[in-house]
Amino acid sequence: MSSNNPDQPDRATLERWDADHLWHPFSSPTLHPTDPPLIIDRAEGCWLIDLDGNRYLDGTSSLWCNIHGHRVPELDLAIRNQLGRVAHSTLLGASHAPAIVLARRLAELAPAGLSRVFFSDDGATAVEAALKMSFQYQLQRDDPKPGKSLFLSLRGAYHGDTLGAVGVGDLGLFHDRFGPLRVAALHACQPACYRCPLNLKRPTCGIACAAEAAQLIRKHADQLSAVIIEPGIQGAAGMIPLPDGYLTQIREVTRQCDVHLIADEVATGFYRTGTMFACEGEKVIPDFLCLAKGLTGGYLPLAATLTNSEIHSVFAGRPEAGRGFYHGHTYTGNPLGAAVALANLELMARPGFAAHVAELISTLEQELCGFQRFSTVGDIRQRGLMAGVEIMKDRGSGESFPSSACVGKIICGWMRQKGVLLRPLGDTIVIMPPLASSSDDIRHICQTLMQAILAFEDGGQLGKV
Repeated sequence: MSSNNPDQPDRATLERWDADHLWHPFSSPTLHPTDPPLIIDRAEGCWLIDLDGNRYLDGTSSLWCNIHGHRVPELDLAIRNQLGRVAHSTLLGASHAPAIVLARRLAELAPAGLSRVFFSDDGATAVEAALKMSFQYQLQRDDPKPGKSLFLSLRGAYHGDTLGAVGVGDLGLFHDRFGPLRVAALHACQPACYRCPLNLKRPTCGIACAAEAAQLIRKHADQLSAVIIEPGIQGAAGMIPLPDGYLTQIREVTRQCDVHLIADEVATGFYRTGTMFACEGEKVIPDFLCLAKGLTGGYLPLAATLTNSEIHSVFAGRPEAGRGFYHGHTYTGNPLGAAVALANLELMARPGFAAHVAELISTLEQELCGFQRFSTVGDIRQRGLMAGVEIMKDRGSGESFPSSACVGKIICGWMRQKGVLLRPLGDTIVIMPPLASSSDDIRHICQTLMQAILAFEDGGQLGKV
């Protein structure tokens, strides 16, 4: 079966144009690409379908953003209805109902006090807004502190690819070469229990990594504007769960030291970790909450940065005072995105949604236990419906495969041939399915991954499939 779109070029033409013109993200272009790209033609529920009619279970939620699956009638209808009114209208000097209502709804859902909502386009821009808001607050507060211009994040952090977000990031391949362009940032040790940077063990460590971060915050309190953290789990760092209690300790020390806390919930928000927002797991209220990805159910680019009225009030004043937040985007608060985001939140509010997510989390936890039998599986990490299975050369010593072996890519390529789409972070295989998945979908993903690992351990069988 092939695409039924008569106006679309044939597959060979699309593949050639893709190679000739399309610059794919997070990839190194090759002069002579050997693997044709997977070209998605349509979708049904949690499945993606290519030009030949082959079906693939969307095991990474189309880069961690899909919530209810694809072609959801309620979400499709929300966009169609909004198209009948207006597709886009600026928020610069004007407003519109979808953005107003969505801002109100997010303020109702967010941790107490986060009542002010600034819209942007994606996760990086949500983070960028929070960084700039925090710094400008320090300049304009009643007791101005212009020296508070540093930020602190965790080792291995990824908060996006705009320059401010790159500045607070710490993934060498992504960030190091942009050193001369980066904002000033400090990095606390990564709370990675499997490879503890402090050479300690849980639970006897007493969350010493949090104490190390707290010491760093106290030492630089006069210079720090904010600490930025992904609550619950570091996603792009390799699915690294934060120890229980870590976020609580960081919130307490930031409050004591007059330092903002920015919660980057771009990936962890909207029930990904089992609650609406991951910071709810420890009842932490940040100063800034950054949202994107699941905000529209994975339909359209839209992001939000939430903060409290006390921070917001510092930006008030007559125009000539120049105290406003002079920052924004052409499509800030786009009506189509806002309309589908409201429909997305309505679906999440339906009876049984949270219970369904809890059931999927339990199923995934049970399935992940089965990976312990593989000699090449070094660590299994999970927080809610975010999980990583790390493949390594020697589990006993923690030795990894050389990056040139591309083991994660090879395993995910084998799974693609079996109809399951996953994407690795190095040699960590990420499992992050849509929240609309069934328990059988979760089992299918995990069992297919087990088959791939078994074929790999049996001596290169992956390449023969």
